[in-house]
Amino acid sequence: MKQRLCRSQRSQAVEATPLAPILPELTRLIVSVGGVLLLFYCARSVVLPIMLAWVGSMALAPPVAWLRLRHVPAPLAAGLVLILLGTALACGLIHFGRPVADWVKSAPETLPQLREKYQRLFGPISRMTAAWYDFDGKTNSVKSSASLAEPEPGGGRIAGTLFTWTGGMLACAGETAVLLFVMLAAGDRLIYKFAHVMPAFCHPADTVEISRQIQRHISRYLFSVSVINVVFGFVVGLSLHWAGLPNAAMWGALAAVANFLPYFGPVAGIVAVAGAGLLAFDTISRGLLPAGAYLLWHLLEADLITPCLLGRRFQMNAFVIFVMLMVCALLWGFLGTLLAMPLLVSLNVLCIRVPAFSRLAEFLSA
Repeated sequence: MKQRLCRSQRSQAVEATPLAPILPELTRLIVSVGGVLLLFYCARSVVLPIMLAWVGSMALAPPVAWLRLRHVPAPLAAGLVLILLGTALACGLIHFGRPVADWVKSAPETLPQLREKYQRLFGPISRMTAAWYDFDGKTNSVKSSASLAEPEPGGGRIAGTLFTWTGGMLACAGETAVLLFVMLAAGDRLIYKFAHVMPAFCHPADTVEISRQIQRHISRYLFSVSVINVVFGFVVGLSLHWAGLPNAAMWGALAAVANFLPYFGPVAGIVAVAGAGLLAFDTISRGLLPAGAYLLWHLLEADLITPCLLGRRFQMNAFVIFVMLMVCALLWGFLGTLLAMPLLVSLNVLCIRVPAFSRLAEFLSA
C-alpha cells in the first residue's frame, strides 16, 4: 500500500512540475496584455488617431516611395498622396452621402409602413411583443397615457449627442490626417528611430526588416481587399438594379464598405437590403430577392474569390478574427473594427519573424 501511494505521489509530482515554470510567465503575460488593453481603452482618444495613421502610413507607403524614386521630395509626395486620397473620399461622400442621408431620415416613417405592409409576416412577433409589454397591466397604461400627455423633451438631447459625436469624429479625422502626413513624410527615418528604442529581444536590423515586412503585408492586404470589395460592390449594385431595387448604386457602395468588416458587415448589409426590398415590393418573395442575390455574391466572394486571390498568407483563425473584432470594437468602437484585420496581419508577421512567438503564429494561422 505504501509503495502504491509513493508511486501515485511521484506521478502527480511529475505531472505538476512542467506547469511550474510556465505559470509565472503566463501570469506576467495576462497582466501585461490586460494593462495594455486598459491603457488603450483609457487613452483611446489619443491611441485611436495614432493607430489609424500608422495603418494608413503602411498602406500609402508604396505610392509615396514611387514618387520619391521620381525625385519628388518626401513632404511633397506625402501631400500629393493625401490630397488624392482626400479628393476620392470627398467625391464618394458627395455622390453617395445624400441618398444615404435621405434614407436614414425617412427610416422612422418607412418602418411603420413596412410593418403594416407585411402584417402577416410580423403579426406573431408584434403580438408577442404586445403581450410582453402589457404584462404589467395598469402601470403600462398609465405610463403610456402620461407619455402621450407630456412628451419627454428628447429631441434636444439627441441633437446634442449627434453634435458631440460629429465633432469628435472631425477632431479624430484631423488628428489622423496630420499624423499620417508626418509619418509618410518621415519615411524610413521613423522606422530606424523606432528600431533603436525597441526592447532587447530583437536586433535593430531585425526590427527594421520586420517593420518593412509588416508594411508590405499591410499594403498588399489592404490593396487586395479594396479591389475585391470595389468589384464586389459593383456586382452587388448591378444585381440589385436588375432586381429592380431603388437606389441600387447606393446599396452597392454600402455593400463594398460593409465588406471591409468581417462577419458583422455583410450581415448588417443583407438585413438592410432585405428591409429595403420588403418596403419597395408588394410580395415577400420579390422583396427578399435582392437580399438573396446579395447573400449569393457574398458566399461566392468569401468562400472562393478572396481565399484564391489572397492565398494562405492572409488566412487567419476564425476564432482569433472574431475575438479581435470584439476587442477592437470595445476599445475604439466602429473605427476599431476596421483596424482589427490590419493589426492582426501585423501581429501575425511579428510572431512569424520572432522565434519566441512561433507558437502564437501557429495559433493565429488558419
